Amino acid sequence: MPKIMIGFVLALLLFFGAATAGFAAEFGSWGEIVDEMSAVCDEAYEIYLTGDIAGAKAQVDVAYFSYYEKLGFEKTVMAYVSGDRAAQVEYQFSLIKKAMTANAAQSEVRADLDTLVRFLREDANQLDGKTENPAAVFLASFLIILREGFEAIIIVGAIIAYLIKSGNKEKTGTVYRGSLLALGASVVMAVILNALSGASGAQQEIVEGATMLLAVLVLFYVSNWMLGKAEADAWGGYIEGRVKSSIARGSVFSLAFAAFLAVFREGAEVILFYQALLIDTELYSNMIWIGLAVGCVALVVVYVVIRVLSIRLPLKPFFLGTSVLLSLMAISFTGSGVKELQEGNAVSVTPVAGVSSVDLLGIYPTLETLIPQAVLLVVTVVTFSIQIRKWKKTAKS
Repeated sequence: MPKIMIGFVLALLLFFGAATAGFAAEFGSWGEIVDEMSAVCDEAYEIYLTGDIAGAKAQVDVAYFSYYEKLGFEKTVMAYVSGDRAAQVEYQFSLIKKAMTANAAQSEVRADLDTLVRFLREDANQLDGKTENPAAVFLASFLIILREGFEAIIIVGAIIAYLIKSGNKEKTGTVYRGSLLALGASVVMAVILNALSGASGAQQEIVEGATMLLAVLVLFYVSNWMLGKAEADAWGGYIEGRVKSSIARGSVFSLAFAAFLAVFREGAEVILFYQALLIDTELYSNMIWIGLAVGCVALVVVYVVIRVLSIRLPLKPFFLGTSVLLSLMAISFTGSGVKELQEGNAVSVTPVAGVSSVDLLGIYPTLETLIPQAVLLVVTVVTFSIQIRKWKKTAKS
């Protein structure tokens, strides 16, 4: 795992060494960016008044993809304000386009646009008013790598511990290689996502969303596969060879692929976060790298703790706990993946009153994100219930 973290830092250096010069800040302040975004929103409204709904929506996309995303506004808000706030602003863009599509009253569209500009102005004032100091820069950098890397470390650590616990330590190299390959792919993906930003930014969101939903399928499969091996008798048969041969053929690939997707998705996201952070930091850029290094050390500690605890835990609780963890990650990824598709205009947005965004858990206040999560949760509960009944029947017989 330390090698993977070193590889990740090298991947960041490679990316920024080749590309950061092309992503220099184009404005003197976030307030100036909001000024231009406000003008773009006004243009969108004027176009809407002419009856050209498609043109008005396209202009709203210009404000989102060419300014909010491309210039690092979104990532900076997530780093210095909160992920929930960024989600709120992103959904405001979607609500404006939804209102336009429904041919809403001009006053409603104008009010939605004004709300968006108000959100943007509040965030810009907070970002422009912040005093840049080394502690704040360090903390932002540290929290980015810790928050984004934690999911990947949890998944990779659980899979590695599973292989060791199951007597397949020699197979861990495949998972490590998959993780390292994902780091290189993350750099490539970050370059691609930057190239797709702007007029083609919707494609970026769709790529990210599709990647996350693919990860959901793999995590759900791996979770249920582990759950089926939690019973001691089932595991005994597995070790004796009935399922052991399947590990050699395909199951290890599934585990390695799950690790690859986790690292790949998080790696590309982290690179884009640090890109925005470097652009927004003028005096203490060295603290960004210190925060990154300390964060990587913290993630290694998390990984070691997972390894130590997994060895000491009894077989059944370990496999059961790992299965539950991966299932929860799949549910979280489902919400985040659908949200990315919504931002790419591939999925509609239906707000749900009374629900707040919890970006860390992948919970967002729309029917399109909550319904798939609820379905997956029900399927997971039913699957676990069936497996528990099987264990009880086995214990009685």
